[in-house]
Amino acid sequence: MKKRMLIMLGGVLLLTAVLAFGFYLHIQTLIASAPKPGPQTVSATRAQTLEWQPQLAAIGTLNPVRGVDVTTEIAGLVRSVNFKSGQEVRAGAVLVQLNADSDVAQLHSLQAASELSATVLKRDRAQLAAQAVSQAQVDNDEADVKSKRALVEQQAALVAKKTIRAPFSGRLGITTVNPGQYLNPGDKIVTLQTIDPIYVDFSLPQKQIAGLSVGQVVNVTTDAYGSQTFAGKINAINPKIDATTRNVLLEATIANPQRQLLPGMYAHASVDVGDKRKYLTLPQTAITYNPYGSTVFVLKEGGAAAPANAASQGASQPPAPGASAGSGKTAQQVFVTTGETRGDQVAILKGIEAGQEVVTSGQLKLKNGTPVVVDNSVQPANSANPTPQEH
Repeated sequence: MKKRMLIMLGGVLLLTAVLAFGFYLHIQTLIASAPKPGPQTVSATRAQTLEWQPQLAAIGTLNPVRGVDVTTEIAGLVRSVNFKSGQEVRAGAVLVQLNADSDVAQLHSLQAASELSATVLKRDRAQLAAQAVSQAQVDNDEADVKSKRALVEQQAALVAKKTIRAPFSGRLGITTVNPGQYLNPGDKIVTLQTIDPIYVDFSLPQKQIAGLSVGQVVNVTTDAYGSQTFAGKINAINPKIDATTRNVLLEATIANPQRQLLPGMYAHASVDVGDKRKYLTLPQTAITYNPYGSTVFVLKEGGAAAPANAASQGASQPPAPGASAGSGKTAQQVFVTTGETRGDQVAILKGIEAGQEVVTSGQLKLKNGTPVVVDNSVQPANSANPTPQEH
């Protein structure tokens, strides 16, 4: 009885083993017959060494070398406006003339009184020589002359204030003042700005201050003029660090002979620091950033050759324009160490060598060993100085 049970148990185990082996062979057959993934179409470029000038970048604001809203110090009725909106004027040019008739008449009256007091002083000095008047009388006459002359000067200054002049050379803005209009003290007449040259004020972190000095080259761009660059130099570094932001304020002077840059514009300022350096660069689209490190896919020779669109259209379809049909390349993922960026480019400090072909788009469908076909009919941006698409 016991022997029969052992024979039955052995038979069950043998049957189980046979079924398991048959199932294993079936799985292997399915795996062998499963369709192999076709080559993936990607774009690629070769890593190249470029010479970069180290720069510090910041957003700044354009300010005039001199700028003021011209106003009147005293009230008066506008007699004439002697300029046009947007006009260039020299320092001292008459801008507005206020009505000063009554003030001029008062000045003439004071001048007459001053001349009379001077005559009285001259006569009393002659009489003093003949001992006809006292010294005290002559002293009073001298004081009276000084007082009258002071009144004349005061009135002359008042009359001069009725003529409003440009305090410095520059360009005038738009005015709404018209002849016959009454102005109160402090009323704005027109803005006056000196804009050639022009200042750009910007801030940089305090950790960069060691590399900054007066005279360093500054390049300025604005969205108003696309990629056009305006060159200048740092003329002042603020001696105090902002306690809130820990930034230092800098001022640079920019030549502006065409009057293209205007006060109030914001600008991108970049300061050249140190000597030029050579970096191995790639388009930023080639880098895949992960929590465990940055990676790229490097193309290596080897693998099945295929038409450019074999992955999606089948081997019978013609290759896409710009594709490398039958390239027989595979993708290999490698870790890289990235450095500073410049426009669309990024510096690669470690991980690849110059001349290696690197995938720039299509990385999401790749893994190690995936066969690829290179199609560079459309390439991602790779400019050190990109411009906005709308330009």
